[in-house]
Amino acid sequence: MDDTEVLRHHLLNAWSIGWAIYLAGMALWIVLQRRPPLSTVLWVLVLALLPYVGWWVYYFFGPQRMKRRRLRRLRSRLLIASQTERALLREHRHEIPPTVARMAALARATSDIPLSSASDIHLLVGGAQTYDAFLEAIAAARHHIHIEFYIFDPDGIGTQVRDALIARAREGIAVRLLVDALGSARLGRRFLAPLREAGVQIAFFHDVRIGRRLRPVTNYRNHRKILICDGVLGFTGGLNITDDEDERVRKDAYHDVHVRIQGPAVRWLQMVFLEDWAYTTDQRIDDEALDALLPEMPPGQHHVQILTSGPEDPRESIHCTQVAAIHAATERVWLTTAYFVPSLPALMSLTSAARKGVDVRLLVPRRSDSLVVTAASRSYFDELLEAGIKIWEYEDRMLHSKTLLVDDTYSFIGTANFDNRSFELNFEVMAMVYGSKMARQLGRQFETDLSCATRVAKDRQVSFPRRLFDSFARLFSPML
Repeated sequence: MDDTEVLRHHLLNAWSIGWAIYLAGMALWIVLQRRPPLSTVLWVLVLALLPYVGWWVYYFFGPQRMKRRRLRRLRSRLLIASQTERALLREHRHEIPPTVARMAALARATSDIPLSSASDIHLLVGGAQTYDAFLEAIAAARHHIHIEFYIFDPDGIGTQVRDALIARAREGIAVRLLVDALGSARLGRRFLAPLREAGVQIAFFHDVRIGRRLRPVTNYRNHRKILICDGVLGFTGGLNITDDEDERVRKDAYHDVHVRIQGPAVRWLQMVFLEDWAYTTDQRIDDEALDALLPEMPPGQHHVQILTSGPEDPRESIHCTQVAAIHAATERVWLTTAYFVPSLPALMSLTSAARKGVDVRLLVPRRSDSLVVTAASRSYFDELLEAGIKIWEYEDRMLHSKTLLVDDTYSFIGTANFDNRSFELNFEVMAMVYGSKMARQLGRQFETDLSCATRVAKDRQVSFPRRLFDSFARLFSPML
């Protein structure tokens, strides 16, 4: 063995030892995260297959520990403690059936938000209807406008909303705008300058500027979409503020739904906004404005409960409540989601419901805006169909709605998809509406959407390459 071979041998040994130490250290780090076992094993494999580079993959895409963010979230809740107390004191008691009361108790135990009510609640379908309702509400505001969105684009509808906010701010209305730093990355200084000049307060959730500090940017996004006017009128749902969801601008605009809520339940959308505002800015709104932020309102005839979830809260309220509602179903479970990558409990709830005779239907896009997510979704079709679940793929355009209808009792409308990212990694909000009025609206819309969809046949033919790709995509389900 000559000197070159000896050197090569020593280098190989050194690399092998270094790799073993690196892998052991990284595996120990991941195990100490106490993530679900499947997710833990998957990340260890990623690190093993990508020596050294895997650390950066994990840093930017992995489920890092939330200790600091949990402390920051706790601090934000302490900042608005008096406002939370005021909201609780102004909530009325509601007489509801025992079975519904137990679901409401579960929702409160996992999200700290009580059952509330609305004097009026209405489903909005599509960008045209929803954006018109936004602009009308903004124009009618008399004290404040709070707006929180994942995507706020500086395009046609974004400019319309911006100019409407500027006009109201110049008239003395308090306007606060909170957007996700990644989802709204296209917002530049030139677009925002007129808002700031008019006195609008602007904040970016989880700033992603690499120049200030190196941090993960893909996870822990604020996926919420909320508009509140005067504390009495609120909106939430799946639509962002972008021409991509406005069918008046684009024929292929995303198909989505939103919900308009009027009455006491809006105060809990308000509390979600106030907490996110305090979390992002370390500022609280003075108690002098409490009566305007959380006005007294008589109870409404529609029962509504706002659900929230985020990566800093292990209770996973939206995930937990939806799974419980599906288990409680006796007649139907109709689910619409842009991304279907369910957790094991969520998957089991659907298949168990179908096997006990419940009419379980799933509507997903034929092709979402993520090829990998679409493939992962398809990988579940065989076991869903085998259990008796009926599946439709929406053909018309990109389906972006996030709704769940259980019997005539529970209607979920909001920002959370039926996937691990929504359940665990993003900040989400849903409105859970009790009773038949919203169930009828949501049921009619679901059946209307089926007219633009193709049912997936149980005996469909799938090529081997596609089946293989779908199966590989499913391996990454814990990260999607």
